[in-house]
Amino acid sequence: MKVTRTIETWGDAHHPKILDIIRLLLGAFLFIKGLVFLNHFPFLRELIISTKALSFSPDTITLLIYYVTFVHMLGGFLIFLGLLTRVSALVQLPVVFAAVFFVNILNPYFNSELWLSVLVLALLVLFVVIGSGPLSVDRFLRNIRDNN
Repeated sequence: MKVTRTIETWGDAHHPKILDIIRLLLGAFLFIKGLVFLNHFPFLRELIISTKALSFSPDTITLLIYYVTFVHMLGGFLIFLGLLTRVSALVQLPVVFAAVFFVNILNPYFNSELWLSVLVLALLVLFVVIGSGPLSVDRFLRNIRDNN
């Protein structure tokens, strides 16, 4: 618990406002990516099936697609708002990690998205550490709580 509090204190003290703009863009990107996955369900299914390193049953693949879509949409929206940013980014990490190391690296046809996935992964790790920042719902709620 002390380590978590130390990371949170350090993240709050070292947070330039430009990172809030990056957080907004990251949240919007993840939300839109979730919408794209929702609208292109068969494409995502074929993408998962095409990675030979992962062999899942059809029901598991369907469950994974819904999980990835839900996590991207809800997590992206919360990251955009700056509400529960650390938790939302932490929940996104396994999905983006799998996208980097299982989908993009193993699938040579979609290698152009590798760098984008690596960037998103790095930003998610950054926001797990530094949190939401001054332009966020978290900070607004904390200020209301402190003033009462």
